[in-house]
Amino acid sequence: MALDDNGIRRVTRQAMRAEMLDAETELALARAWREEGDERALHRLVNAYFRLAVSMAGKYHRYGASMPDLVQEAGVGLLKAAEKFDPDRGVRFSTYAVWWIKASIQDYVMRNWSLVRTGSTSSQKSLFFNLRRVRARLERDGAADGAVLDGQRLREMVASELGVSLRDVEMMEARLSGADFSLNAQQSDDSGAREWLETLEDEGPAAAETVERDSDLATARGWIAGALDSLSSRERKIIIERKLSDEPRTLECIGQDLGVSKERVRQLEVQALGKMRSHIQSVAGGAAELVAAG
Repeated sequence: MALDDNGIRRVTRQAMRAEMLDAETELALARAWREEGDERALHRLVNAYFRLAVSMAGKYHRYGASMPDLVQEAGVGLLKAAEKFDPDRGVRFSTYAVWWIKASIQDYVMRNWSLVRTGSTSSQKSLFFNLRRVRARLERDGAADGAVLDGQRLREMVASELGVSLRDVEMMEARLSGADFSLNAQQSDDSGAREWLETLEDEGPAAAETVERDSDLATARGWIAGALDSLSSRERKIIIERKLSDEPRTLECIGQDLGVSKERVRQLEVQALGKMRSHIQSVAGGAAELVAAG
């Protein structure tokens, strides 16, 4: 169930009042859940560390996502951590859970940052969440040393600092500096101004091409209908079921219906196609050669 702002405040208050677990109790609860499937132990373990999830969610509020959504994603990460936690590894659950909570929140933020997918690799995530911070620090350090860093030099230093390619830095900067806008937005504030949607080229066929195509199709259908009328009932049945059906029947099946061998059906089919070709060529001339050949 989605949380609203009141729900978040209520959940936060409950999280802050949750018990603090010592290492031994935490270990016992984790084992009870992992080895015995004890849901009460899982509930107690998750509740005890939900304050951690809420705290981490708050750090990502500046990325434009709503706090209720961030808290819910943090809760998902906490549950995943509880599901996969191995109490025999000698690591505190809180230390392990931090990584799952962080990953869940970051995935959500990146999925919802833009209609255009921002990226999902580790280098792209590192850029998304650290680019502005690292850039600002490098600018401060340069200013303290009396150096003025241009954009290109800054991008090169960011790439080196984060261990990513210069191209990745350039692409992420472009994505973070832009914003999605509606194609239904008007190009200006003037009354009656056209929408951006109206400037997109229609990649479909032009009206003249559509009319010409429809006319050709109607003509071809007329030729084929006339050619079918020139056949005997048996020949027409074979052509319809062999050539014009969505699921063509085999020669053997049609032969069983007509009481003849499949070889005879094949001969009748060839004969019927020859008649149709001759009929179409007689009424349409050379222009119908492609249709008649089919």
